Amino acid sequence: MLTPDKNGTLLTTIENKIATVQFGHPASNSFPRVLLDRLTNELTFLSDNPEISVIVLKSEGTGAFCAGASFDELLAVSTLEEGTRFFSGFANLINAMRTCKKIIVGRIHGKAVGGGVGIAAACDYALATSESAIKLSELAIGIGPFVIEPAVSRKIGKMAMSEMALDAHEWKSASWAHQKGLFAKIVNSQEELDKEVVAFSRKLALYNPEALYEIKKVFWEGTAHWDKLLKERAAISGKLVLSDFTKNALIK
Repeated sequence: MLTPDKNGTLLTTIENKIATVQFGHPASNSFPRVLLDRLTNELTFLSDNPEISVIVLKSEGTGAFCAGASFDELLAVSTLEEGTRFFSGFANLINAMRTCKKIIVGRIHGKAVGGGVGIAAACDYALATSESAIKLSELAIGIGPFVIEPAVSRKIGKMAMSEMALDAHEWKSASWAHQKGLFAKIVNSQEELDKEVVAFSRKLALYNPEALYEIKKVFWEGTAHWDKLLKERAAISGKLVLSDFTKNALIK
């Protein structure tokens, strides 16, 4: 499936029981709402596909892995309803990743900001390069990483999460992310990353798919309330994005 360029791209290929889902957008692989919805729907569809055992999630190009929310769409938000609806896109995506019946392997080739960090955290296993620095910049623009916080805290803990959130202008290195548990492994180049992703996903695809699903349910125990929680968090962000502080920060 390939989406129009103006809303970004989404392409899925399936081979040897592995579905590779690649998203992209000209603005550093950021997410307009349309692309968020398409990725969410694609993961939901693949979840019930008996022909696949593993999903590899990746993004286009050699630059950023994901720059998070589309600034253009954030600037266009004019009502609480619009703001809540926009941030619900990330809530829906994280919940789709959480409830997906397939193990999701993240290929994090470059920097991740905001929602991009949340996506990496919602992967069941993330492989990255030494260039895969991360940042939660939301407080710097007057909002906060409310929707993605549960996914990030689940991986790296509340204290590391609070450090990132408050250091809103600071990048954390890939090594830091690896030490905290966000990345399972880091390598030196994208070529090495591709080899690692292929080798690991092929190994997983040989396992009993029922066992993979059962162990994934164990990984995500205690998160059933996220359907409600993340929607509540989306409403907080939806309110804050209307503030003069945020509007001014976004146009600077």
